Formats: sequence, C-alpha cells, structure tokens
Amino acid sequence: MRMRSVLATVTAGLAAATCVTAAAPADAHSGKAPGVHACSPAVSITSYSDALDKTTYDGTFVGNLSALAVDHGGRIAALSDRSSLFTLDRETLKPTSVVNLVDEKGAALDSEGLAVDRDGTRLVTSETEPSVRRYERDGTLVGSLPVPDALKVAPAGRATSNLTFEGLTLLPGGHTLLAAMEGSLSGDTAGIVRFQTWDRATRQGDFRLSVQYGYRTDTGLGVSEAQATPDGRLLVLERGFTAGVGNTVRLYLADLRHATDTRRVDTLTGQEGVRLARKTLLADLVNCPSLGARAKQPQPNPLLDNIEGLTITGRTPGGRLRLLLVSDDNQNAVQTTRLYSLSVRLPHTVNG
Repeated sequence: MRMRSVLATVTAGLAAATCVTAAAPADAHSGKAPGVHACSPAVSITSYSDALDKTTYDGTFVGNLSALAVDHGGRIAALSDRSSLFTLDRETLKPTSVVNLVDEKGAALDSEGLAVDRDGTRLVTSETEPSVRRYERDGTLVGSLPVPDALKVAPAGRATSNLTFEGLTLLPGGHTLLAAMEGSLSGDTAGIVRFQTWDRATRQGDFRLSVQYGYRTDTGLGVSEAQATPDGRLLVLERGFTAGVGNTVRLYLADLRHATDTRRVDTLTGQEGVRLARKTLLADLVNCPSLGARAKQPQPNPLLDNIEGLTITGRTPGGRLRLLLVSDDNQNAVQTTRLYSLSVRLPHTVNG
C-alpha cells in the first residue's frame, strides 16, 4: 500500500536458495554487523543497505518496492507497486532486469504481493479490485484467479481501497496459495483481517477458491506481508505509521491449523465459536540495533522505514531462517528504499 500515511514451494525454495546471501551489498551506505545483533531472543539483524535508494535501472525508478520472492536460481524478484517487476542479483542485490506489468486493458497495477510458482510464472496481486494475476517471466499476462465478492473493493464488495491483498505466498508443497488482506472488511471488527486461500484444482492445474481465515492485527497496524515457513506456518509483518513519530513494524509467527474457515462467516467480530489464527510476536523491529542507519524523517529507531516486503532466502549454519526485507519509499524524498538481512529462530509452538 502507498502510505499516505516462491518459488513453487517454500521448502523447494529454501533448497534452491542455499547460495543466496542475506548480506546486503557492501557500499558506503551499508551497515555491516561483525556479529549477532539481536532484535529479540528469536530475531537478529545482520546488515542493511540503502544502495538502491533513489536509483534507476534501464530508465525505471528502483523504488516503491512492496514485495520480494526467491526466483529460480536463487535470484530475487522485487515488485514495485507502480507495476515494475525487477530481478535482483542474488549476491549484490542490484537489478539485472525489469519488466512492466499491466492488466487486461493495458492499465498499470497497484501491485503489492508476489509469489513465484513452480513453473517460473509470477503470481501478482493488485489492490485496485483486488486481483491475483499470473504473468510469464517477460511480463506477459496469462490469466487471473477468482476473488470472493466480499473481498472486492466497495461498492462491488466490502473492502476498502488500498487495504486489500498486500501479502501473497505459496504454502509448502505448492498446492495452496494464500493472500493476506491489509485491512478489515466493512462489518468486521477493526483489526480483524481475512486471509484467503486457493487450492490447485489438479496436480498441474491452476487455483480455485478454498479456505479463508481470520487474523487479528495489533491496534492501529495492518498486514504488509505474509510468508509461509517450511513447516506451513506464516511469518506476518504488521506495519503502521504515525506522522511525527514514524513507523511501527512487528514480525509475528502465525498458525492457521486450528483457525475457523470463515468463508461463510459474514462478519468477524471476535465472536465465540470463531477461532482466529494464533500468533506469537517474534520481534518488534524498533528494538533492533540501528547499525548506524539514518532516517530522513522522525523514526523511533532510524533503522525503520515503511517495510512492506519479506522473503525467506535460506538458512544459517545454525539452522535459523535467513530473511530479506525491503521498505517501500513511495518515491518520497523523506523515505528510503532499504534492504534488511535478518535471521530468525522459530519457536516450536505459537501462543494463543
């Protein structure tokens, strides 16, 4: 979302991404950590980079980045919400190609979520309708997925413009796709958002509508990304912004296994008998060491910015997950396109 304010499967993706470096490119604008820098007992930050900030590639502005995904060969696909899809070098994280995406009428997208399917096609969400479309590597549109009426932007449905499909991920096995709504539907209690899934109709087929879940965000925050872990849980980024104060960014681990299917639940109010996804706070990123980062506007920690994208790039020698995050600068002089390399140790269970 513009703040006014992966591979076919995750498991396969981790195998393909073993040589992806989570370290950001070394340059004068990078923060390098000589050791472990803890944000919490579960999460550490190793580096950050501002090397892409306010740059261009092949005549295209490199910014407005809202999603990341690991592509075949370990390369990183980076999606701009202005309809540009970049490929980043797996080691330097600098652009090596870019394609422009359009809808069926040739119009630009408000592109927010990204997943790379097992055949290499890109699944991309747009907040406008909302939609999930499939594209070839060269940006050719090849199809779209059905969307429940209630999740469409009013007056067609009950969603609010710019608060729809913000996150997109394939669950392990590649048979289930999940899109995370950023904000609540009209009629649902503020802070309770819907996670919609699609299952493959056949082993090689496309996706059809399936189970839906409810998830409660922290007060004042919305979901900016959801990424499946190798065991089928979800890393969920919650984000907010307060003028004069700055960004809040929290990383949660969510578990859908005992959550209620909410497809036929008209309104979600936290009512008895409807179980929402369980979540556990992994880290509030305000508590990360700043590593010498500088902010262009007030921030509670100068490391923070409008963080929107997250992908899993591999594992550390100790078995922790390597994460790569990116902030969306909204092409704004007081915001920064920043890449963050983190590692996370997942707990065995998720709290209520």
